[in-house]
Amino acid sequence: MSDSEWHSRGYLPHWEAGEEPQSITFRLADSLPKHVLLHVLGDLQDQPENTAAIERRKRIEATLDRGLGAAFLSEPAIASTVQNALLFFDSSRYRLHAWCIMPNHVHVLVTPSPDCTLSALVHSWKSFSALQINRLRGEAGPVWFTEYFDRKIRNERHFETARFYIEHNPVNARLCSEAGDWPFSSASRR
Repeated sequence: MSDSEWHSRGYLPHWEAGEEPQSITFRLADSLPKHVLLHVLGDLQDQPENTAAIERRKRIEATLDRGLGAAFLSEPAIASTVQNALLFFDSSRYRLHAWCIMPNHVHVLVTPSPDCTLSALVHSWKSFSALQINRLRGEAGPVWFTEYFDRKIRNERHFETARFYIEHNPVNARLCSEAGDWPFSSASRR
C-alpha cells in the first residue's frame, strides 16, 4: 500500500482502496455534539491505540444510534432523497452492496469502479443530498459532518459481517423488529 492511497483532510485518515469493498459511515453535522463525544470517549486516552480505536468506533456507533441532533433523516422524504442519491450511480460508478439510512447517519457497503475514488463518491452523495435536503427543509447551511469513516473490507467473512451490521442497525437501535421492515435499507429490498 503506497502513501498516495492514504489522504486526510485533517481529521480522519482515508484509504483509497480502488476496486476493494469499503464500509462507509457518514453522519449529520449535529449528530455528535463535541461535549457528548468528549464524555463518551473521555476515558480512552490511557488505553493502547489498537484497543482504543476499536472501543472508540463501538462507542461512536452506539452514540449515533441514540439519534442525537435533529435526526431529520427519519423523515421519509429526506431519507428517500439520500437513498435515491446512493442508488443513482449503482452499477456505473460503484457496486452498492448494502446501505441503511438511520435517523442521523448513513451506512454504505460499496465497491468503487476503477475510474472512481471513494472520496469522490462520498462527496457526490453528500453534496447532492445536502442541496436536496436543504430545499426540502427550507433551510441553508451544513447538512453533513465534514468527515466520514471508511474501512476496507478484508475478506468475505468481514464483508458479510459488515453487511449484516449495516442492514440490522435499525433492529439493534430498536427502530424496528426485523431488518426488512426498515424502508430505507437494502434489507427491505431483499
